Amino acid sequence: MGNETTASSGAFGETELTPRHSNGLAILALNILLMIGALVLFIVCVIALDGGGATPLAIIGVIGSLLWLCVVGPILFGGIKVLKPNEAMVFTLFGKYYGVLREPGIFFVNPFASAVHPASTVELSTASTVDKAVATGRPAGTTVKTVSRTLSLKAMTLNNDKQKINDSLGNPIIIGIVVVWKVVNPTKAVFNVDNYAEYLSIQCDSALRNIVRLYPYDSSDSEGETSLRGSSQEIAEKLRAEIQAKAEAAGIEILEARITHLSYAPEIAAAMLQRQQASAVIAARQMIVDGAVGMVELALDKLKANNIVDLDEERKAAMVSNLLVVLCSNKDVSPIVNSGSIY
Repeated sequence: MGNETTASSGAFGETELTPRHSNGLAILALNILLMIGALVLFIVCVIALDGGGATPLAIIGVIGSLLWLCVVGPILFGGIKVLKPNEAMVFTLFGKYYGVLREPGIFFVNPFASAVHPASTVELSTASTVDKAVATGRPAGTTVKTVSRTLSLKAMTLNNDKQKINDSLGNPIIIGIVVVWKVVNPTKAVFNVDNYAEYLSIQCDSALRNIVRLYPYDSSDSEGETSLRGSSQEIAEKLRAEIQAKAEAAGIEILEARITHLSYAPEIAAAMLQRQQASAVIAARQMIVDGAVGMVELALDKLKANNIVDLDEERKAAMVSNLLVVLCSNKDVSPIVNSGSIY
């Protein structure tokens, strides 16, 4: 009845099995009608037996109606499966892989096929689930069991705890990432790993360490050097590719990986701040000196071009010295006016 099982190239490969299934709504309505009919038959047969008509037909009717009401009907109800959009259900039949349902709707599958979802039991002690424990009011380390047997195919966000990692220069930094991911192969997610959410969390931590140790926190004076702070887009793409290579075994697609927090570790933060401040002061002083020299040169050229004053080398040196002091000083200058002769 229903769709035939499609072929598969491997046990848990890229091609998935679709289990035999039928219209669940029709089976549900039919089973309800049959159970109502069995109940009516049971009542009629009991009345016939009480009236003294203990015929074999009445006995068979009582046994058959009880069998349908207590055994067959409930078993058929167990085969009714409901799927919402962006959900999947993986089935096993007597310990063997049976198939995956992806389409939303009501389906009827083999009642003896059981849905498998090992990730429905979550240990709230990993980095990716601590926030969930806090949000639900449960202490970290508790086990949360859910009765849902469906796998969500929606895009989800993984936000691990911040980590302390050494960059390529050996400086300890604090870094955190957020990963947007979704399950694209429910069969791999269920059977290839024990808990795909926890597996992804651990792989994200490992990939982050592998990427961070290859780059410095900040770039040096050399142009084109890749750094964690200055090349965020390039680092994010390499991080996504690194996590994707490890998450492929779990049937997970990494949509995006971004750095959400980046700073020096507390033990070197003060020293690095002083270093950055010193670099900024040096750069500012260099700009001020370049501007002051240009202004002095312009002033001397204007004085000479307009024949305002004729200065010898000694007085030019004195004028240059005074102008540089005025222009390069970081405080207001109080000039001294000579009212007499300049000689």
